[in-house]
Amino acid sequence: AELRVSGQLIPNQAVLINSIPLLEAQASSEIENIVTTTDRLFRFANEAGNQADPATKEALRYRTALSEGFQTLKQRPVSTSTAIAVCRTIKGVELDLRATPGTALMNDATGAVIYTPPEGQVLLRDKLANWERYIHEAEDIDPLIRLAVMHYQFEAIHPFTDGNGRTGRVLNLLYLVDKGLLDIPVLYLSRYIIGNKRAYYDRLLAVTTESAWEDWILYMLEAIRETANWSTARIRAIRDLLDQTAERIRRDLPKIYSRELAEVIFVNPYCRIGDLVAAGIAKRQAASVYLKTVAEHGLLQEMKAGRENLYINPALLALLSDRLPANPER
Repeated sequence: AELRVSGQLIPNQAVLINSIPLLEAQASSEIENIVTTTDRLFRFANEAGNQADPATKEALRYRTALSEGFQTLKQRPVSTSTAIAVCRTIKGVELDLRATPGTALMNDATGAVIYTPPEGQVLLRDKLANWERYIHEAEDIDPLIRLAVMHYQFEAIHPFTDGNGRTGRVLNLLYLVDKGLLDIPVLYLSRYIIGNKRAYYDRLLAVTTESAWEDWILYMLEAIRETANWSTARIRAIRDLLDQTAERIRRDLPKIYSRELAEVIFVNPYCRIGDLVAAGIAKRQAASVYLKTVAEHGLLQEMKAGRENLYINPALLALLSDRLPANPER
């Protein structure tokens, strides 16, 4: 509840939607050993003709899947169709439910089979239908406990040949929005999971082998609690940093000041001249002057990237990466 309220503290929701979901995309991808950096994600997040490395592109597709899934909640609740659309976007290919027999999950160290998921599209659709019913009809069960159960169910069904874990973690966030627990998907849940990765997989497997539901549910509840507190604190810190930055521009650069100018360098931590043009702040030549002026006053760092300049918001990036941010009032 506190995280939901905190998300309303920043009127321009794009500031949050363009930042915390990218962190979630990075961590969720890293759980599957797809490793990139926050700097690379923010740099390439809005680049046309993306020249990013494959891992960064795949993590960015996760962000896109979360964003598109969030938009579909306006038309329909979380469903099998949602899961298929999310996985297609994450993998960047057309796909359907797993049809090839012989899928088995193995221990990376020993090669031993540790779990064999159900097979056949008819059976998979039946189990996913049951998963949907549980999500939407088990109203007598606390919604956070339902989230823990639905995540296990989805992982156990393992409906796709690849991308199941990331798809399931996107669905977790969409579920929280669907049930009114969040207004926007800004819970950085994978932050806890990547820090407790071994326990994540051990608890999942223990439900299958030992019906150890309590340990799994407690793990997920602690993940939600810890990351909700982190996300709430970060949102408040982003709001304060944005307000301080806006005040610094207003005080020191009154000729170019607008609240929208301050906001655009938070919506786009790797800001381009075109971002100001697209936001209607200034035409291209003036936008270039604005960004250079803000950089000269120490609020941005200018970086050459091919034929264009990027203007980096180092205080915001430091805050998002858990490093102590610079104080723009100094």
